[in-house]
Amino acid sequence: MATLSFSLSLGSVAATATTKPRYLLNQKSHFRNAIRCSSSGSDFQSAETFKELRNVAFGVLAVWAVNTAASPVIAASQRLPPLSTEPNRCERAFIGNTIGQANGVYDKPLDLRFCDYTNDKANLKGKSLAAALMSNAKFDGADMSEVVMSKAYAVGASFKGTDFSNAVLDRVDFAKADLQGANFRNTVLSGSTFEGAQLNDVNFEDTIIGYIDIQKLCVNKTINDESRANLGCRP
Repeated sequence: MATLSFSLSLGSVAATATTKPRYLLNQKSHFRNAIRCSSSGSDFQSAETFKELRNVAFGVLAVWAVNTAASPVIAASQRLPPLSTEPNRCERAFIGNTIGQANGVYDKPLDLRFCDYTNDKANLKGKSLAAALMSNAKFDGADMSEVVMSKAYAVGASFKGTDFSNAVLDRVDFAKADLQGANFRNTVLSGSTFEGAQLNDVNFEDTIIGYIDIQKLCVNKTINDESRANLGCRP
């Protein structure tokens, strides 16, 4: 139960409203029953005065409800879920996700955090890892060609020498990831971010990436001259 109390001065009139936020926008009858008014004088005899007070109450409560409802959504988007306790969670990468690959929608959360796939050449190729949680995982030397990693969260992960050729890596967060020597040949990187990532000797040949994304990527000082040339970075 959420409660909002306020007072409006009109002579000696006071109004108090109590209601549940989820009913604020579509059940006006709840407001009508929830408003209680009291007066110590004769000013409150006018029906028009009551209507004005009621309208103001509805407006204040509606704004409060919208702001209150929005806050948890914003907070949730900034947090990661607790580490999965599923015994075989790392092996689930060998199966991948099966629903809504392009939008990062999955049938079950794919939690690969802290998993080690170093030099895996057979189990990850072509898999769908949409919206996978990959932070602090190791994929060094792995064959991840043709994978679909839409909206994956790979902050702080290690992909040294990883083969991402012909993969779809749109909207992936590679912040602070180690991508030294990774191969992005003919890879879709639209909307992906690399803030603070290590990009030494990365192959960007024929990479599919937007102009704005290129501008952001070229700011990274770890990209060597050949990679900058492949991206079309300005000198």
